[in-house]
Amino acid sequence: MPRQDRVTPLETLRGKAARCTACPLYRHATQTVFGEGDARARIVLVGEQPGHEEDLAGRPFVGPAGRLLDRALAGAGLDRSQLYVTNAVKHFKWKKDRSGGKRRIHERPAQSEVEACRPWLEQELWLVRPEVIVCLGVTAARSVLQRRVTISASRGEPLTSPEGYRTFVTIHPSAILRVPDQKNREAEEHRLVDDLRRAARIAHHAGRAREEETTR
Repeated sequence: MPRQDRVTPLETLRGKAARCTACPLYRHATQTVFGEGDARARIVLVGEQPGHEEDLAGRPFVGPAGRLLDRALAGAGLDRSQLYVTNAVKHFKWKKDRSGGKRRIHERPAQSEVEACRPWLEQELWLVRPEVIVCLGVTAARSVLQRRVTISASRGEPLTSPEGYRTFVTIHPSAILRVPDQKNREAEEHRLVDDLRRAARIAHHAGRAREEETTR
């Protein structure tokens, strides 16, 4: 009998999300951009929404912001393949370039669109069951924490989501790319590395504590 590959719950969820029409964003996006990574990850990274390159590739964080994130993860000693990476919103929201060019300009999703997409994120988190969630940017933070937050007030603070997940809030990599001064941009990237390193420490200690409990 030929071997049949087992379909994981996350893959099943991915297939369902690919057909999502819960908000109008699907009409102008190329495809749903679902999360990817280790299904047993101790850390889940949540961004805002896919960008132009992510929309075309069907994968999260593969554009310029993704490359900056990869550098920051390496600086924090984290292997992206051992994390789970996703977005609060799964479709690319964009507007036309007013200058007449063909480039698609990122547009922040409305709260109603974040709410429409939250069930997908909630199910991803329930299946992965991470020790720590890192919210990249305010849209992700508001989706996970389900309340208004600011980066300046919440950054680096250990928070708890309504579902009980340890949560950290930090800046979105795309915001760093928009910093005009190179020295300030490098400083913000270093701060992102520090935030990721702090989350990694908490996730490691929490994972060790859970393992000790199961062996008692």
